[in-house]
Amino acid sequence: MALKINLLKLKEYGRVAEIRQDVVNVTGLTNCMYGQLVKIGEASKGTIVGFDADYVLVLLVKQGAPIKPGDAVTTTMDDFRVPVGDGFVGRRLNALAEPVDNGGPIREDATLPIFGKAPSVLERVPLEEVMATGTKIVDMMKPVGKGQRMLIIGDRMTGKTTVGVDAIVNQRGKHVICIYCCIGKAEAALAKVTEVFDQTHAWDYTMVVAATASDPMGQQYLVPYVATSLGEYFMYTKQRDVLMVFDDFTKHAWAYRQISLLLERAPGRDAYPGDIFYIHSQLVERAGKLNQARGGGSMTHLPIVETQQGDVAGYIPSNIISMTDGQIYMSTPLFSEGFKPAIDMGLSVSRIGNKVQWPAMRKMTGMLQLEFVRYKELEKLTRIKAGMSADVEKRLKRGRVVEELLKQDANHPIDMEDQVLTLFAFQNKFLEGVEPVDVKPTIERMLKYIKTQRADLVDALIKTQRMTDEIKEGLNEQLTRFRDTAV
Repeated sequence: MALKINLLKLKEYGRVAEIRQDVVNVTGLTNCMYGQLVKIGEASKGTIVGFDADYVLVLLVKQGAPIKPGDAVTTTMDDFRVPVGDGFVGRRLNALAEPVDNGGPIREDATLPIFGKAPSVLERVPLEEVMATGTKIVDMMKPVGKGQRMLIIGDRMTGKTTVGVDAIVNQRGKHVICIYCCIGKAEAALAKVTEVFDQTHAWDYTMVVAATASDPMGQQYLVPYVATSLGEYFMYTKQRDVLMVFDDFTKHAWAYRQISLLLERAPGRDAYPGDIFYIHSQLVERAGKLNQARGGGSMTHLPIVETQQGDVAGYIPSNIISMTDGQIYMSTPLFSEGFKPAIDMGLSVSRIGNKVQWPAMRKMTGMLQLEFVRYKELEKLTRIKAGMSADVEKRLKRGRVVEELLKQDANHPIDMEDQVLTLFAFQNKFLEGVEPVDVKPTIERMLKYIKTQRADLVDALIKTQRMTDEIKEGLNEQLTRFRDTAV
């Protein structure tokens, strides 16, 4: 006869002593630990964030009813865990991974701690595969690899969210799980993002984890950790590639600063606490590409940071620049000029380099950035200098063609093969003689023509990712015919 053992579960009971906004002082908990989940009253939850001589300090993350001194507090010796599983894809969740989209309950497959451990160096492998963002400037000149941490930084209203959302939209059909994490943004701003997901059918592989400006500070602080735990389930358990967009870390830092001031921690630079670097570094280091022994999954982070009047040397921006593998800098002057996406190629950098790019793309993008930067410098000079030589006029026209080639509409990501074909046509001077205003419609017609006449060339390019002699010959032939018919 088998012996049945009921495992004892240790519970502790305490009382609420004092409430200060979202921080609750609790007495009576003698065996608790940092990060533990506590239940306050009948319907409220909190997490332990600190201790002082008399009280345990609890951060409120869910308030179901008003809390008053004397309310009962119960806790178990478990760390703060969230439910995870396949059923969360396609849903909108709050900071506790609870559905808030009226779609009914979600069946969980497991639970994971929200403050998970980052994979060790021995569990990682170098990045070799590209994460196609669909933004031409990024894919051509500042590529992102699967497992990379790429910061998107710039002033407000410069298109930062658009770059992140386009990257999610572009993953359709690429077997990538996407998570959009909204931190402290207005409900209206989140509604615009979810509307894009509705229109592009991105919900098939995307989930939204949100704590908006109207949610408690505790939720705004915890939401990126919860979103990362949801992503880790797919990376570790399902061996999938995961793309995460955090929008944005500036508001996350603000929420943590408010919490720290309420906890009476000593303020430092810009009133931020001393551990402000750690709260972001422990998050982004959970990204990476795993080796085959751990399943070969990956997690790519695209954190967004808002700057004040272009100040990239601010405390939070410089912190996060130092812990990521590159940054995409969104420029207000470029945005004002109508160059969108307004990515400043001089201040943007990818520390992975072009190692992860398609070999076909790598060969052709070498001189493109230098050509564009030289054009912008020449354009500035010609604004103040009257009279231009024929050579300068020719260089300016070619530069304007490059500028039009790099422009892109919001929420219309471009496939990698289309980018390679466009670059091939430009490098082989098939766009010479085309007026800058006609570049966009000419490229659209050209791509349609090639895909109609020689779809096999495009399929071969996607399969090999290389510009073989056979593909070159076929493309040259088709582009010559296209140019002749256009004339």
